Amino acid sequence: MSEKIAVVGAGAFGTALAAVIALNERGPTVLIGRDPSLIADLKADRLHEAALPGVTLPDSLEFSIEPSAVSDADIVLFAMPSQAQADAARQYAPYLAKSAAVVTCAKGIERTTGMLLTDLLERELPGHPVAVLSGPGFAADIAKGLPTAMALAAADLPTAERLAHVISGRTFRLYASADRIGVQLGGALKNVLAIACGIIEGAGLGDSARAALISRGLAEMSRLVVARGGQADTVRGLSGLGDLVLTATSHQSRNLRFGIALGRGDRSDPAHGELVEGAFAAAVASNLAQSLGISMPITDAISAIIDGNLGIADAMDQLMTRPITTE
Repeated sequence: MSEKIAVVGAGAFGTALAAVIALNERGPTVLIGRDPSLIADLKADRLHEAALPGVTLPDSLEFSIEPSAVSDADIVLFAMPSQAQADAARQYAPYLAKSAAVVTCAKGIERTTGMLLTDLLERELPGHPVAVLSGPGFAADIAKGLPTAMALAAADLPTAERLAHVISGRTFRLYASADRIGVQLGGALKNVLAIACGIIEGAGLGDSARAALISRGLAEMSRLVVARGGQADTVRGLSGLGDLVLTATSHQSRNLRFGIALGRGDRSDPAHGELVEGAFAAAVASNLAQSLGISMPITDAISAIIDGNLGIADAMDQLMTRPITTE
C-alpha cells in the first residue's frame, strides 16, 4: 500500500529522514522548508552542504515551501526543534488531511508549559494520531545510509507498528512502542545528561566520573518516567540508554560539546546554547521532578550550572557528599 510522507523541517535531521524514507519507495516523500532559496538549491543540486556535506539526496525526494504540500500526506513528520513544534502545528493544521498521522521528531519538553510534545500536538491537532520518533540516530549517519535503529511510540501499539513499518528501510530500522511518555522523557533527559558528561570531559574529571554519571543518570531518568506514568523498561531501550550512550560519548552531539565548553569555563557566547535541546530541558525537567516529589540531583545540578547559579566544583562536591544510599 502506497502512503505519502511529508517531512516538515529542512534542517539536518529533517533532510536526513526525508532522504532515507524516499529511498524506501513505498510512496511519494516531500521535504518542506521555509527558505525558498534553500529549497530551490536542494531541487537543483540534490545537496544540502550546510547540513549534510557530501550527501546526495535521492532523485525521488520532492521539495516544497508550501504548507499545502502536506494536504495529501498520510504521515507528516515534524522535524523542527521542540520549542517550535506548537507554532508549526498551528501553521500546518488547516492543511492536514483528516486522517493524517503526525510524528514529532524532536527531543525535548515544551519550555513554557512543561508539556510532552505529543500532548502539545494533540492539543493543537485534535483528531490526528500523534506519535514520537526518538533514539540514537545522528542526522549524518542516517543520511549516509549507516545502520541506525530508533524507537517510534504511539498511543497504541498497532498504530506504532504501522508507522514504524512504513518509515523503516534497509538501513533505518524502527522499533514500535506504546510508551510515548518513556520514549519522550528518555529523549529529553539524555540531552541533559549528555551536557553533564560534557562538563565532566571539559573539566577533566575522568572517565570513571562519566561512567558513574551515565548509570546514576539512568536511575534519575527511570524515576521521572515512572512518576509521569511511563514504563521503566523503556529507559533501558533505544530511546533511553541507547540514545544516552550515543550523545554522551560522541563529539557529533551538540549537547556534549555544549557541556565541554561549560566544563572549560567557556561562557563567551551567550547564544551558544540556543540550538542545544538539553539547555532548555534541564530546568523544565528539574521543575517537573520537584512537582512530582522525586529526587533528581544530577538534573538539578546541571540546571543550576547552565543558569549560572552553581559552580562545577560545588556541584561535584554536592553530588559526591550526598547521603549514601542503596544502588
